[in-house]
Amino acid sequence: MRRIATAVDIDAPAAAVWRVLVDFPAYPEWNPFIRRIAGEPKVGARLEVTAQPQGGKPMTFRPIVRVAEPARELRWLGRVLVPGIFDGEHAFIIEPRSGGCRLRHEETFRGLLVPAFGTMLDGLAHAFAELNTALKRRVETGAPGAPR
Repeated sequence: MRRIATAVDIDAPAAAVWRVLVDFPAYPEWNPFIRRIAGEPKVGARLEVTAQPQGGKPMTFRPIVRVAEPARELRWLGRVLVPGIFDGEHAFIIEPRSGGCRLRHEETFRGLLVPAFGTMLDGLAHAFAELNTALKRRVETGAPGAPR
């Protein structure tokens, strides 16, 4: 098992963070890591996610939404081939705090091939942090698509 965990404090209500997080069509405008998501943030829905770390090649995968609680949590599970080979559970958890909220952005990888992808996974913490910063900026500045 391998876990990557990041967090950022955002000076805005959890509902504002949620609106930006699930506005999938706007991702290309602001998101430096997850360049595109197609699908709906509903439990059981299949998404099509294209991620591209800075300087890396785009990767597209089709995870299934496991949790979609407005203003609280968005979580999906992606797999390579069959369960137990290489599974990644990606989560955005929004925690209300005084004056705003904290976004926890994390992923847990499980499976036989996880050790083989160690180098690739090492760079993900940086990509997650970049996404966090961009999301914070979009929410706090009230950029288009980021109602407060």
